[in-house]
Amino acid sequence: MEQHKIKVGITHGDINGIGYEVIIKALTDSRILEMCTPIVYGSSKVAAYYRKAMDNEIFTFNNINTAREANPKRPNIINCVNEEVRVELGKSTKMAGEAALAALEAAVRDLKSGDIDVVVTAPINKENIQSDTFSFPGHTEFFAKEFGAKNFLMLMVSDILKVGVATGHVPLNQVVALITKEKILSNLRILHKTMLEDFSVRKPRIAVLGLNPHAGDGGLIGDEEERIILPAIKQANEEGIIALGPYPADGFFGSGEFKKFDATLAMFHDQGLIPFKSFAFESGVNYTAGLPIIRTSPGHGTAYGLAGTGTASEESFRNALYLAIDLHENRKRFSILSKNPLQRHEIDRTGGE
Repeated sequence: MEQHKIKVGITHGDINGIGYEVIIKALTDSRILEMCTPIVYGSSKVAAYYRKAMDNEIFTFNNINTAREANPKRPNIINCVNEEVRVELGKSTKMAGEAALAALEAAVRDLKSGDIDVVVTAPINKENIQSDTFSFPGHTEFFAKEFGAKNFLMLMVSDILKVGVATGHVPLNQVVALITKEKILSNLRILHKTMLEDFSVRKPRIAVLGLNPHAGDGGLIGDEEERIILPAIKQANEEGIIALGPYPADGFFGSGEFKKFDATLAMFHDQGLIPFKSFAFESGVNYTAGLPIIRTSPGHGTAYGLAGTGTASEESFRNALYLAIDLHENRKRFSILSKNPLQRHEIDRTGGE
């Protein structure tokens, strides 16, 4: 039975942040091993440093050379970093960026070969990881490129709400140019599909936020809502996607309107992530929707200020692990159902009333 457990690849992220602390704290919970076989892509030397700093000598990793050797009864670690690696707590260093990238590349290779089933990424520093082979604003874009996904969506997930961001990691002064009917429609299709297949929501209801204050106030504060967003919503409705809006972002979150929907599409990063992190800062998870593989990440960053203090919360990382496992099972179940003609008919009916 154990050999069928999901193999979860875990990249160690920036070695000078809280990555190892939250990984070790999460994997100390033996219940994790009942659900999956964890495989950390990182450095046993760095892991030992953090175990000592955390005064947690009881917890140990099982050192392996390949994911195929993983022990289903132990947390495993694959060394993919030079032994000369050095931890400098709370500092952004070139060495930390190189170590983070080495772990990512090793995990991607194993994802592509099928040696691991899903991946959970600990936080990276988006500046020090930049190199000839990594020129992306974040994990989301890196995985999209590696797995050939032209249409993808950063989706923040919690028990309270799910928020997708139409324009992702881009400067604010570029947002307006990127808001097109095609872009919004593409994101709505991704959201609808991921709600059905990954989250098992039969008739997902999606809220769409406006771009301007008060959602444009009928054209008084911008016309993007009338000219771009509303036509995209109407076409999505014609395709059987239940999308409503556009809603003024402040009132939508402030009044609790978001609770009536399964997911929300925000137009730009802070419009969606500020309310999301206000509700679920320590529990939220980042999921890249639209990929052929499953990748999740804790909703927080490297938190250099907490590095080495032993006070970082592992809740978000643990939730990222749980979510990756759940999504894998949901997607597998959907695939099985969709191959059954009778079930396929039922699934096809879930897009609209």
